[in-house]
Amino acid sequence: MIRRATKRFGGKLPRVEAMHSIVLPNPPPRVPSSVEVCPSILYFGTPVALISTLNLEGAANLSPMSSVWALADRLVLGLAQASQGCENFVRSGEAVINLPGPDQCVAVEALAPTTGRFPVPGHKRDMGYRHEGDKFALAKFTPLASRFVGPPRIAECPLQLEVRLLAAHGASVVDGADPGFLLLEAKVLQVHAHQDIVLPGSQHIDTQQWSPLLYVFRHYFATGGRLGRNFRAET
Repeated sequence: MIRRATKRFGGKLPRVEAMHSIVLPNPPPRVPSSVEVCPSILYFGTPVALISTLNLEGAANLSPMSSVWALADRLVLGLAQASQGCENFVRSGEAVINLPGPDQCVAVEALAPTTGRFPVPGHKRDMGYRHEGDKFALAKFTPLASRFVGPPRIAECPLQLEVRLLAAHGASVVDGADPGFLLLEAKVLQVHAHQDIVLPGSQHIDTQQWSPLLYVFRHYFATGGRLGRNFRAET
């Protein structure tokens, strides 16, 4: 058949142009629409922390909070100025920032509606707060002695950071409204970590084992699987 075809076309087969498939352009990605909202709170997702401080008479106090972030060996915290924990921290200059994991979620919420203040301030009483003198017992936590500061650590929390207060700044008054909280800068003096979240033979936290308890618009969440790593990650 090929020999007959070459005779028919003068010994040469006609060139057949290659057929190219038609590539249709991808549709543009759909851009999500947005609406203007005014949430009552802006807890968009930060780790829960339990601050250990000492009351004036020496009893330990625990304050749940989630307004904390870290840079180098410094922590910046936002605390309500009228809270017992804030008063203790500013007065003594010492605290422990205990970071719970998902297993401590029930204990954290048990502490949430309590205050170390007595009598309970009116605005807190109206929100449903009650006085609690022994928060360690209420949450069934175990106190551990700290190395550099007076307040105890929480044994059940996978990470415990002993800190010293460096500065306290009042939040700015805007349009005559005082938000009533302080911005506190603290230096981390010592980090304590559960052995099972530390990479063996290193000073690094094992991110496959450590999962912080997150506070998202007043709901509790744990982290999911790792999505990636920063270019500066050392592990």
